[in-house]
Amino acid sequence: MADVTAALFFAEMRFDPKDPHNPDSDRFVLSKGHAAPILYAAWAEAGAFDRSELLELRTIGSDLEGHPTPRLPFVDVATGSLGQGICAAIGTALNARRIKSSYRTYVLLGDGESAEGSVWEAADVATMDGLDNLCGITDVNGLGQSRATMWQHDMEQFARRWRAFGWHAIVIDGHDMSAILDALDEARRTKGQPTMILARTIKGKGVSFVEGKGGWHGKAFKKGEELDRALAELEKQFVPVPEGGSNLASRIPKPASTLRAVATPRPVAPPAYKMGDEVATREAYGAAIAKLGEADPRVVALDADVKNSTFSDKFEQAFPDRFYQNFIAEQVMVGAAMGLAARGAIPFPSTFACFLSRAADFIRMAAISNVNIKLAGSHAGVSIGEDGPSQMALEDLAMCRTAPNYTVLYPCDAVSTERLVALMAYHPGPAYMRTSRPKTPVIYANDEAFTIGGLKVLRESAKDVATVIGAGVTVFEALEAYGQLKASGVAIRVIDLYSVAPVDAAGLVAAGRATGGRLITVEDHYAAGGIGDAVAEAVAAAGLTVQRLAVREIARSGRPDELLDRYGISAKHIVEAVRALEARG
Repeated sequence: MADVTAALFFAEMRFDPKDPHNPDSDRFVLSKGHAAPILYAAWAEAGAFDRSELLELRTIGSDLEGHPTPRLPFVDVATGSLGQGICAAIGTALNARRIKSSYRTYVLLGDGESAEGSVWEAADVATMDGLDNLCGITDVNGLGQSRATMWQHDMEQFARRWRAFGWHAIVIDGHDMSAILDALDEARRTKGQPTMILARTIKGKGVSFVEGKGGWHGKAFKKGEELDRALAELEKQFVPVPEGGSNLASRIPKPASTLRAVATPRPVAPPAYKMGDEVATREAYGAAIAKLGEADPRVVALDADVKNSTFSDKFEQAFPDRFYQNFIAEQVMVGAAMGLAARGAIPFPSTFACFLSRAADFIRMAAISNVNIKLAGSHAGVSIGEDGPSQMALEDLAMCRTAPNYTVLYPCDAVSTERLVALMAYHPGPAYMRTSRPKTPVIYANDEAFTIGGLKVLRESAKDVATVIGAGVTVFEALEAYGQLKASGVAIRVIDLYSVAPVDAAGLVAAGRATGGRLITVEDHYAAGGIGDAVAEAVAAAGLTVQRLAVREIARSGRPDELLDRYGISAKHIVEAVRALEARG
């Protein structure tokens, strides 16, 4: 990578090492994140930090970690989980189009990494979007971690694949500086399609006893003879320092000095529903992001060919230039959202909640990157009905709750959906909203206030014998159970836990203590990792325990009401759970 990196940093890219977040700087994404040391060396040579800090590589007190993370101001997204950097690069390239900037995005991949399916999802989408401001470079060194790569040094195999996906492919000797610079110039002049430079390289170039040999991936030289020999061979290849010294940093082309107005969001239009209106939260989500788009030009939407079901098409109709269709490719959708967020956009990628699990690794890396992506998953739980278990997300809350910096929201009606969408847009870090397929009645007034980390007590009295905690569709099962129990003279407290992470521990403990320590959660989700676990974790320190009603087996097709009852989360089961707890005293 040394030759390619030197060409990019000191002859090709326009950037200011003292202002890494400049909106018009060219972007570089190291998709093969395990090559982080050379990235750090290049930035140190550019003057971003003192070269002495390189000696702190991988130590606990240093931000020069084993793989790059945005703890470093010149890293946009965390990489190291292969196949993700090129997806994020699509987002940074789309952002240039959004802000009407001429900056270019460069992404360096490995040939082993190119076996990842997400690389080819990205290849498709970049072509569909005509991203001629995106230039990829594949380091074709022929060796993976454990053996030779699929196509080793058969450069035509790589070239014909990228050409088949609609990219302009250029094959070069990756150690020929003139060839590298010529290819970068050709990429800059190529219009209407992205470019992939395929650089044939030798792993371990410059050290005779490891050049082109397997078994050295991630392996340090042994101190003593092995290290001394390697250093001696490299030092013999040093080019004489020109008269007056070497200052590579002075050669870096600077970005155009463009003064950009800071976007000031306007107030978001409030909800406008009538109490009792039947509105699916997925539909309210679509209305909410369209209103956000009107208020803030940084808001963008991404979809995976289900826009007419997630209702993100409402955003597309209003702001087609800020709507990005990824077709049925959830990994690149989430990855591109990461790249967009890293460059200042507020992206809302949405699809069916079950299909977000395809992008679970991207969701995990978004947490490590701490980027401001706002995921939405619709059609969650057995309440979707007849479509059956393959379409029922019953593990999505758990997937997103596992990262400590994820906000997880699950609104039950249209008003809470709209209010929470507006809140999550400006809450720092990644967020996930779960929306539902069935229409549910509006229970909140349009001016009702919500908070990230809050809850709503919907029914309470001094005589409550238990607290029932639901979210989304199960809020209405809890309210139905409340009515049935009230008719028989039994009072319960009902909580809408719309914020699943963070969770209002104090509010839950207070409710538990007020109702004799009897807490019941009911959720359209598997028992592991969802609302029950969130509540149990929140109240455990107070000595409270939780009875959890959840889906505990693989579901099947049926009507939503049949499925809620069959899998133990209907009003009937809540009533039975309350009576059982009451009977135990």
